[in-house]
Amino acid sequence: MTEPIVVGVDASAPSRAAAEWAAEDARPRGEVGVPGPAVGSVGHEVATRSDRPVVLVPGGPHPAGRERRTEWVTLGVDARDPVSAVVDFAFDAALRRGARLRAVHAWRLPSPAERWMPYALPEEDRGAWEDQEVQLLSDALRPWREKYPRVDVYEDVRLQSPSAALLQASASAVLLVVGRAGRTLGPTVRDVLEHTECPVAVVPR
Repeated sequence: MTEPIVVGVDASAPSRAAAEWAAEDARPRGEVGVPGPAVGSVGHEVATRSDRPVVLVPGGPHPAGRERRTEWVTLGVDARDPVSAVVDFAFDAALRRGARLRAVHAWRLPSPAERWMPYALPEEDRGAWEDQEVQLLSDALRPWREKYPRVDVYEDVRLQSPSAALLQASASAVLLVVGRAGRTLGPTVRDVLEHTECPVAVVPR
């Protein structure tokens, strides 16, 4: 795996702690994390231009009363177009931490469903489309399940926008892994970075 860059978005104690965790996570691979305070826009710029994975660490206190579980790595994946570098990074991160992997695939109703709007969509139709999405995700992840047999994978198919699905699924995750196409973060990744409460690994395709 290529060396990750770790960027903390401020100097708060939670940010420093998360950056230290990310740096520790890199050391078993013989890699060097680069934690440290940075302005949010700078961190985003690094994630946009880097040819290596970048772990962005959110700053500020966690919401009161919320306990962060550390057994989940969350992966955002398009079941129709899984990107090897991104999926590999997530599986490897879960394996090295002994964490479970939650693979999140967001989908939307196909255009034929629009004829029912604003009326309720028949449950059998919605169920049939959802079954197709579940099968797509299962098929997409099969090569990595075989490559990483020790990783416990939970396949999470959500009828939501990608950003909403990832934010909800990663609420208790230790790391969220997303992909970056070209030299842009894209609206989904930017929305996630704006609102997430866990470190986000942005992996170039």
